[in-house]
Amino acid sequence: MKFTTILALAVSAVAAFPLEERAACPAPKSNKATVDLISEFEGFRADIYIDATGHPTVGYGHLCSDKKCSDVSYPIPLSKANGKKLLAKDMRRFEKCITNMVDAKVNKNQYGALVSWSFNVGCGAAQGSQLVKRLNKGQKVNKVLSEELPKWVHGGGQVLPGLVRRRKAEIALAKKKTDAKALPPTC
Repeated sequence: MKFTTILALAVSAVAAFPLEERAACPAPKSNKATVDLISEFEGFRADIYIDATGHPTVGYGHLCSDKKCSDVSYPIPLSKANGKKLLAKDMRRFEKCITNMVDAKVNKNQYGALVSWSFNVGCGAAQGSQLVKRLNKGQKVNKVLSEELPKWVHGGGQVLPGLVRRRKAEIALAKKKTDAKALPPTC
């Protein structure tokens, strides 16, 4: 069998597995700067509200499965403590998402910027993005983030000033120096 045929079979086999099954190591936890960034931009709301794109939401940006947020296991109105627990649970999903789709070497602050972005736009949108494709081609992380994140500022068909500020904050976090490595994860 030719090498190109073997490679094509290997790629299709990897693509057949869901992203969460592809990582050999658990996703790293986000640093405090990431938690602070997400909680600042999401804001805390103890009661259910409809977000800018029309989705029922509670706590620190938790998207509810229905208008009564029946998927939330804490009493509503939420306490801030329970809101933080719900945020941590929600963030794990996006930490896994980024860990499983990004092959680049990324530090904790760059990882945090990516987690915040995917938390905001969704894992599916992140997965099919030029941003992830460019990172996985080996392009410089901060250059990619600086060029691609500003494209993600629309909601309901218009530019949202809050998203413009959030993307700038994510870029600033990514550029903040740290020696703490995030990706690839270590077991």
